Amino acid sequence: MPTLPTRHLLPAAAALLLATATGCGAGSGDRADGGAANGSAASRIEAVNQAMRETSFTATGTTTAFEGATQQTWWDPEQGFRMRISGSAPEHNGEMYCKDGTSYTSAPLFAAMLAQKGQRISVPERLEDTFVATETGDCTAYFAIAPSGEYAPGKDTVIDGTDALAIEVTAGGASDTYFVSGGAPDRLLRQEATRDGSTSTTEYGGYGEAVTVTVPSDEQSLTMDEFRGEVLPG
Repeated sequence: MPTLPTRHLLPAAAALLLATATGCGAGSGDRADGGAANGSAASRIEAVNQAMRETSFTATGTTTAFEGATQQTWWDPEQGFRMRISGSAPEHNGEMYCKDGTSYTSAPLFAAMLAQKGQRISVPERLEDTFVATETGDCTAYFAIAPSGEYAPGKDTVIDGTDALAIEVTAGGASDTYFVSGGAPDRLLRQEATRDGSTSTTEYGGYGEAVTVTVPSDEQSLTMDEFRGEVLPG
């Protein structure tokens, strides 16, 4: 498998992880301040994002990361974020974690994500059980709704007996429809995503229930520089 020159490896690893595993990019540190362009949609988005930042939850569904793959997600405000991706190909199986602004991605899964962007690398067998640590910022970016979202009333529905408002977010070739509760308790109930012709649906639930998230230890993970040194010549 060919490799790339060092200067081209992972120039924007954090952005790659977020784009592959999440929606159109919420920038979770951003606030929706209810400008005229978004109207009440912005305040609804911020209410849901705030509640999710502070509440544990789980999610299950398909993913646009790899064809035919599924994903499971766990979040706890104190313990962090965990996502497990399961695909038909061995390299499409792996886990991602995030805590205190650092994301950890299992090395084979990390390589598979890069391969989709044309950056092909080989992961030595000795590194198959390790994680690549990258600084990605606020971990809630993995699930927060972008403040640019707008209501799509024609898609409003009912999910498990709860009236759900549809909010659409588009960015480049990606689009997401988020279905959020119409009122308290503020909840994200479902996300439908489209990426380059691929679609996925994720169902959210288990709000407030106990979950366990244990991020990889220092012994289990490599920094980006350490990973680069292991997979690239010279």
